[in-house]
Amino acid sequence: MFPEWTWIIGFWIGAAVGSFLNVVIYRLPRGLSIYKPAHSFCPNCKAQLTTLDLFPLLSWLFLGGKCRHCKAKVSSRYFWVELINGALWAVIWYQQLAAPDVLKFTGNELHVVISADPVRAVAYMLFASALVAAIFTDLAHYIIPDQINAFMLVVGLVMNGVMIAQHRAEAWTMGVPSAVAGALVGVVVLWGIAFLGRLFFRKDAMGHGDIKMARGIGAVLFPFLSLVSFGLAIVLGALIGIAIVLLRMLGKVKDSEDEEGAEGEEYEPESFGSLAQSGLGYVLCIDVIGLAAPRMYEAWFKENPYAVEELEEEPRVELTMIPFGPYLAAGALAAVLFAPQLTGLVNSYTQWVYRAA
Repeated sequence: MFPEWTWIIGFWIGAAVGSFLNVVIYRLPRGLSIYKPAHSFCPNCKAQLTTLDLFPLLSWLFLGGKCRHCKAKVSSRYFWVELINGALWAVIWYQQLAAPDVLKFTGNELHVVISADPVRAVAYMLFASALVAAIFTDLAHYIIPDQINAFMLVVGLVMNGVMIAQHRAEAWTMGVPSAVAGALVGVVVLWGIAFLGRLFFRKDAMGHGDIKMARGIGAVLFPFLSLVSFGLAIVLGALIGIAIVLLRMLGKVKDSEDEEGAEGEEYEPESFGSLAQSGLGYVLCIDVIGLAAPRMYEAWFKENPYAVEELEEEPRVELTMIPFGPYLAAGALAAVLFAPQLTGLVNSYTQWVYRAA
């Protein structure tokens, strides 16, 4: 569809979108509108930022990671978000819009398999950006804003709707729109983990933001790829999580006040009734509808969708407190970027198991 070199265009568009993601990552957890004020501003001096301050990647580098107005330090996160999002858009652009067409034999006939898929390209790029925003927000504040999760779900449903209009076979899974089937798979798998953790360990084993994120992942990746991504997330979470806990154990220093505070707090896990009601709400997408109708959200979930807790720039975490959202997002990104390879591995493993049996 496009020449191969145009991935460079995809990179710079993605980097520019990454600049907007930085606004989302900063404002949403603080309950600030991403539209008002329309201009970006320095968090320290509140000065309005212009093109000199906002040019993707280069502004941060040339300004030495400092505000041009007050010289306050600007987090390197701004640079990394733009770079990572640009790289993701470049790869997806190449794979879905610029990769060479493939010649394939079917019987004795040679066919050209067209690689370009504009519908999936746009959906995957928007999806990747939402995952980047979710990763950095969850790492910083241990939350995933509902708006990000709702956006992923909408992207998947719209993509599926266009595929249905194009009469594509992949748009349906067992007679159900594939995005709907995938979303249900995401809720069932992550909610099931939360339920089993509550049942057997009497602890909250999964955050509700993670369940809603899994629903969005399922909607975009459809059932099969979403299950693959969840498997990757669990493996990554186990390996990296164990390493993080060990590092924290080695470097953990507690003062007496922290220990007394921890001992004085009584942990109360979520009730089964609340967990069940929330799970049903996610299946019915009441949390998504509730963003436009807050009273419906409050009636079902007993909280305001736009309520914001006071954020700590460096939140205190427990030894085993590790957000699962980044691993979910990493698994989903791997499924987006390496779908053919992962599908081939799963199919090969399935055939091996079948032959062994």
